[in-house]
Amino acid sequence: MVRTGSASATAGPTLAVVAREAGVSVPTASKVVNGRDDVAPDTRRRVTEALDRLGYVRRPRFDTVRPPRLVDLVVPALDGPRSGAVLHGVEEAAQDTGLDVVVSADAPRPGAARAQRGWLDRLTARGSAGVLLNLAEPTPSQYARLDQLRIPYVLIDPAVEPPPDVVSVGAANWQGGVTATEHLLSLGHERIAVIAGPRRTLCAGARVAGYRSALASAGLRSRPEYLRHGRADEAGARIRMRELLDLPEPPTAVFVCSDRMALGVYQALAERDLTVPHDVSVVGFDDLPEARWASPSLTTVRQPLAEMAATALRLLVRMADGHRPEGTRTELSTRLVERSSTAPPGS
Repeated sequence: MVRTGSASATAGPTLAVVAREAGVSVPTASKVVNGRDDVAPDTRRRVTEALDRLGYVRRPRFDTVRPPRLVDLVVPALDGPRSGAVLHGVEEAAQDTGLDVVVSADAPRPGAARAQRGWLDRLTARGSAGVLLNLAEPTPSQYARLDQLRIPYVLIDPAVEPPPDVVSVGAANWQGGVTATEHLLSLGHERIAVIAGPRRTLCAGARVAGYRSALASAGLRSRPEYLRHGRADEAGARIRMRELLDLPEPPTAVFVCSDRMALGVYQALAERDLTVPHDVSVVGFDDLPEARWASPSLTTVRQPLAEMAATALRLLVRMADGHRPEGTRTELSTRLVERSSTAPPGS
């Protein structure tokens, strides 16, 4: 559960009082407050009970007069357009609220467990008032550690369903799938395929559900052979598009559940000397810079990444000040951006 403090960092008992109540030294009590691992379980329990009994507030509120006013942003990597959009949104919202943001990268790599402990330890040591997680899938140990430290946190665009009490901000993926498919239907396409990422991911499931709903509303059945899941990258989408082209009745249009995957579809079509949109119309999802640079430019569903990040920061500010959001999931609307990759069949 996300928890926040309920009093100013300057109020309540001192750490020395807590240490005396628990029968430990001040340095030991400090280790427990700061989430250090080198404390015996029984000692940690006694200090934690003393903290709760005395009402000691461990995390600073945003309305405290003492610096620093810090929040942490944890992203998979510091490069790439998705991370750039998230950083931009957080930066603008932070300026409006007078906050400083510390950014950490948590890309999967050898020694990843040490890296995860690293950013958690660092945000605790510097007195960060909250954390924004743009990780694809936070680990159970990360959730547990943040809850133990009573650090409020908000997920930005979680890849899988988070625990029921965790606050998150995402996009209206189902509606985006509907919009993409309705656009292709309006052009006269009926043989419409969809290429999505792994089945277990939230966005893939919602976008495919929107695709199916739009087909059903148009009186068309969803053809199982036109639904392809795979790796959410160019290579994975290229393989799935080749499979679709090998069908006895290949699709005339494809809804691809990310712009990056759409570039793989472009490659598969070029391998067969097929052109976009004359032979196959393509719609992506995200509206990353690659969508504008592609040739032809990619029609896509815009996912408001910067706005999602800014909304997440504003929610975090309220949570750190003791205000629990009414709901745990906030969804921002998507919209279709029409470019040159879609046209009526055979045009």
